[in-house]
Amino acid sequence: MDFAWLASATGFALAMSATPGPNNAMVTASAVNFGLRRSLPHMLGVSLGFPVMLVLVALGAGEVLAASSSLQAGLRWLGAAWMVWLAWKIATAAPPETGTAPQGRPMTFLQAALFQWVNPKAWVIAGAAILAYGASLLLAAIFALAAFASLAFWAVVGLGAARLLRSPAALRWFNRAMAALLLLSLVPVLRG
Repeated sequence: MDFAWLASATGFALAMSATPGPNNAMVTASAVNFGLRRSLPHMLGVSLGFPVMLVLVALGAGEVLAASSSLQAGLRWLGAAWMVWLAWKIATAAPPETGTAPQGRPMTFLQAALFQWVNPKAWVIAGAAILAYGASLLLAAIFALAAFASLAFWAVVGLGAARLLRSPAALRWFNRAMAALLLLSLVPVLRG
């Protein structure tokens, strides 16, 4: 392991973590609807859940999955169902009345960590990262930091959007747009 490996792995982790996908869409919507403080458990769940998944895939979970087409299909459909449910919850979230707290609650740490196992983008990234950079705890740590930094950026985008979405109608449209983006991320999953 040298500086070139470290720079390349860090660049890959940042690029994969920062690009739009289910985690970033959900954190952005969470920050708009619940604020940064209430979205932190969600952000930490993703930031730590993915590296744990990466290590477990490297230790053999990926081989078990690769050996069973029925397990792959089941995981794909479970993930799709969960993402549809999350999109529905985002799309139908009622905007708060002026001066009141939003209804519902943001995703918890455990929910966000477990979501990585049914997130198709997470599986693609885990496989590509292990193939390109090998399995290591350093790679997992790089992804933890990259994920948190990227999610913080998307949460700030959400906070900025919240300032523009002052009317309940604007917030409803934003939530529907985020739900649609989440559903669009299912297209590659359902084709596979």
